[in-house]
Amino acid sequence: MQDVILLTGAGKGIGKAIALDFSLKARNNPSFTPVLILCSRTYSDIASVAEKCAALGTKAVPIEADIATIDDIDRLVGQILQEFGTIDCLINNAGVGRFKDLSEFTEEDFDYTMSVNMKGTFFLTQKIFHVMEQKRSGHIFFITSIAAEMAFKSSSVYSMSKFGQKGLAETLRLYGRECNVRITNVMPGAVYTPMWGDAAKDLKQVMMMPEDIAGPVVDAYLQPSRTAVEEIVLRPVGGDINS
Repeated sequence: MQDVILLTGAGKGIGKAIALDFSLKARNNPSFTPVLILCSRTYSDIASVAEKCAALGTKAVPIEADIATIDDIDRLVGQILQEFGTIDCLINNAGVGRFKDLSEFTEEDFDYTMSVNMKGTFFLTQKIFHVMEQKRSGHIFFITSIAAEMAFKSSSVYSMSKFGQKGLAETLRLYGRECNVRITNVMPGAVYTPMWGDAAKDLKQVMMMPEDIAGPVVDAYLQPSRTAVEEIVLRPVGGDINS
């Protein structure tokens, strides 16, 4: 039986690592046969990840889509349902952020962040939860952030969006408990990803790697269906980086 897994932001960083970890787990577990739907705004990135997954023996389908656009969400979900008939897992990993002093944020910064982290995440989740609710099974992940419960001065807009995602996860869990849909909020601290820009080079030694986050996510999905891992908190051993 196939597990149809939709992973947003799948072309780089944590998303790419999750896709590869699913593929590795499947290679070592013949009873687990995932189909990975890899979503990103940049087709070349997800096509490359799909090739790596295929080399490990896992079917991966790259679909270019921008979840900040409702039409793209409708097209993405429609295409998956037409081809595979269902969606067993959604991993809300796509996210953006800009980091600066409170007084420097513009309306464009705000709209850019919220269109993906809040609007896109909400409406994609809404659409897919309906599918899972009808069949009374499924698993939805939110890759939020430590910034979903801890404020940093340079992250006012980003933290707003992540606090909002955490609120959505907690609300959705109330619905999920009524129809056997598992909800997991994953809150990583500093991870070495492109979001950090040039700062990552100097901080790499005190940051986590994307694969450090991927392993616990995949393991949470592979728990027995009777068990829900509700929250995962991961930090660098030296604590948070406020930069």
